[in-house]
Amino acid sequence: MFQVGQLFLMPVLVAVCVLFLYSFWLLGGFAVQAWKRRSGGGRPLLDYAGVNPAADEDALDLHAHKLLELPRIVARIAPMLGLVATMIPMGPALMGLSDGNLGKVSQNLTIAFAAVILALIAASLAYWVVSVRRRWLAEEMLAARARAGSAR
Repeated sequence: MFQVGQLFLMPVLVAVCVLFLYSFWLLGGFAVQAWKRRSGGGRPLLDYAGVNPAADEDALDLHAHKLLELPRIVARIAPMLGLVATMIPMGPALMGLSDGNLGKVSQNLTIAFAAVILALIAASLAYWVVSVRRRWLAEEMLAARARAGSAR
C-alpha cells in the first residue's frame, strides 16, 4: 500500500498547483466582474434572462448553479488534496527519521507543508469568490423576478 500511495504524490502535487493557479485566475475574473458591475454590467444572470426571455426561475437558478459549479468544487477539493499531499510525504519522512536521515525528513516535510499551504490558499480564494458571487447572483435573481413581474 505504501508504494501505491507514493504513486499519487506527483499527480496530487500537480493538481494542487493547477488549483492554486486557477484560484488566482478566478480572482482576476472576479475583479473584472466587480469592475464591470460598477458601471452596470457584469451581471451574467440578467444577461442570460435577456437572451432567454422564456427562462423561468428554475432555469435562472440552474444557470446560477452552473456559474458557481467549478469554483465551488475548487473550494471544496483543494483542502482535501492538500491533506493528501501532506500525508503522502509523511511516510518517507518518518522512515528517514527512523534511519537518522534528517535530510530526507526535511525534504519530505517541506513538500508536505508547501502543498497544504498552496491548497489552503487556493481554497480560501475560491471560497471567498463563490460567497460574493452567490450574493450577486441572488441579487440578480431578484432583479430578474422583478422584471418578469413588471412585464406581465
